[in-house]
Amino acid sequence: MKATVSALALALSLAACAAASADQQAATAAPPPPMTDSKGPATAAQADEFVQSAEKELAALSVEVNRAAWVNATYITEDTDALAAKAGAQLTELQVRLATEAARFKNVAGMSADTRRKLDILRQGITAPAANVPGAADELSTLLTGLQSAYGKGRGTYKGKPIGGSDIEALMGTERNPELLKEMWVSWHSNVGRSMKEDYSRFVNLSNAGARELGFSDTGAMWRSGYDMPPDEFAALTDKLWAQVKPLYDQLHCYTRAKLNQKHGDAVQPKTGPIRADLLGNMWAQEWGDIYDVVAPKGAGDVGYDLTDLLVRNKYDPSRIVKTGEGFFSSLGFAPLPQSFWERSMIVKPQDREVVCHASAWNIDNVDDIRIKMCTKVNANDFVTVHHELGHNYYQRAYNKQPALYQNGANDGFHEAIGDTVALSVTPDYLVDIGLLPKSRVPSADKDIGLLLRQAMDKVAFLPFSILVDKWRWNVFSGQTTPAQYNKSWNALRRQYQGITPPVERTEADFDAGAKFHIPGNTPYTRYFLARILQFQFYKAACDQAGWKGPLHRCSFYGNKEVGRRLGAMLEMGASRPWPDALEAFTGTREMSGEPMIEYFRPVVGWLEQQNKGRQCGW
Repeated sequence: MKATVSALALALSLAACAAASADQQAATAAPPPPMTDSKGPATAAQADEFVQSAEKELAALSVEVNRAAWVNATYITEDTDALAAKAGAQLTELQVRLATEAARFKNVAGMSADTRRKLDILRQGITAPAANVPGAADELSTLLTGLQSAYGKGRGTYKGKPIGGSDIEALMGTERNPELLKEMWVSWHSNVGRSMKEDYSRFVNLSNAGARELGFSDTGAMWRSGYDMPPDEFAALTDKLWAQVKPLYDQLHCYTRAKLNQKHGDAVQPKTGPIRADLLGNMWAQEWGDIYDVVAPKGAGDVGYDLTDLLVRNKYDPSRIVKTGEGFFSSLGFAPLPQSFWERSMIVKPQDREVVCHASAWNIDNVDDIRIKMCTKVNANDFVTVHHELGHNYYQRAYNKQPALYQNGANDGFHEAIGDTVALSVTPDYLVDIGLLPKSRVPSADKDIGLLLRQAMDKVAFLPFSILVDKWRWNVFSGQTTPAQYNKSWNALRRQYQGITPPVERTEADFDAGAKFHIPGNTPYTRYFLARILQFQFYKAACDQAGWKGPLHRCSFYGNKEVGRRLGAMLEMGASRPWPDALEAFTGTREMSGEPMIEYFRPVVGWLEQQNKGRQCGW
């Protein structure tokens, strides 16, 4: 999945998108007394002054940190590693100081709701807090910079030859030889992950020490506190949402396993049990759309067109793909991207240096210096990814008039969901509108099963992976999973939630979690699970607003200015209100629900149930 970086995102790490109220925290230490100075107890007026000062400090320093991080991500050298680490340490020290001071105001009476919310954001907004002791911030920043750089420099092998991360990701989607798939999977996980384990363990200890100083039991509890509800209640919400949508996944898993068995035979993929992870077209088995050709049923599986083929035939290049994504937002009434976006973004992989290819969206100055960083290829996946990343950029721009601490999504799932909502509108009708697909080739209704199955291979297949990544980290941060159990726990959760298994036996010498960017990158992952749920809620709301009357999965709201107006109003709220307020503003409901996703996929789930009759589903 993709990341977003705004001028304050490194300062707040997108973990404080929606701060919980002061009486909902996961503090294990006794609440601090009201702050005092030489003139007596702290006052609400002093809290106001502190918040204003904190916002100015964070806004100023975060711009410099973003610049250092951008250069490091787009030009990896020992020097840029050092510069990024130094800047990150400065910011971490500032974060820790401000978070500690914010905690001292916790019990001050008479504060406005606005000031209390901002204080909570300051307390909760560090994804990697350092203890307030000399050298802790420096060590933590150096560790995190080194972990991310190790990932960016990572190599696997293909037919015995070294190959970089973005290239190996692409090949995993097109190669069908099980032995070559195994080679790529094993080489990537072993080469990239193993070297990180010791540093990651040290990072966990340092981060937990910082979290405890801020009144949280561990870093995971601090992450979960940023959702306008107590941490345990938030964990329960994710479990409830997963239970709603799990039946979709179970049917897809059963069907996909049967098709892989038919293609590869019992020796490679048995008829029962988990699926071999490297056979699913993706390094982490998180999205399966690239093996649609393997699972597509005859007749019903033919969607009538291939988006990658359409892009190639129409002579699209990476820049034109980004221009097309911009055009969707323009059709909704959003202003065009600034010229600086085209001058400063990294749209293709440079040939002369190491970069972090993992796609991300940035706002360097928190005004209008918005950019994307991608190693874009001309294919269907990157066409969709561009729409996703631009969703971050337009969100960043929409809330840029909010106070600094509110310049973020209503929660981090919102930020991820916006672009995905637009990507759901990449329907055949949309492709006709932009001239990619001839109207005569729009699939008829009898192709709907194929269209939905292709979508489910990405959208539904991703659900369990998106919830287990942070389940694993929450257990690591809490100490329930020790370093000696890192790999066993990771693969156990992969089997429990995804029903997959590594292609070879793994041991505790391995650190397979480190082979996924968001672990060394220390990016919370539950946001992507929430985004999968929210995007269907947003999409259904947009289609309802557009007056769509047909099957939900056929809706495109491209060109609808009213949808754009209402969407923009929600985006402009930023993090200024609890996320249920933002959700209600656009969808009319205050509760996240998997029901719109179930409605979207209902036709294909009924079809899958028919296909799976007589099969032993589950693992």
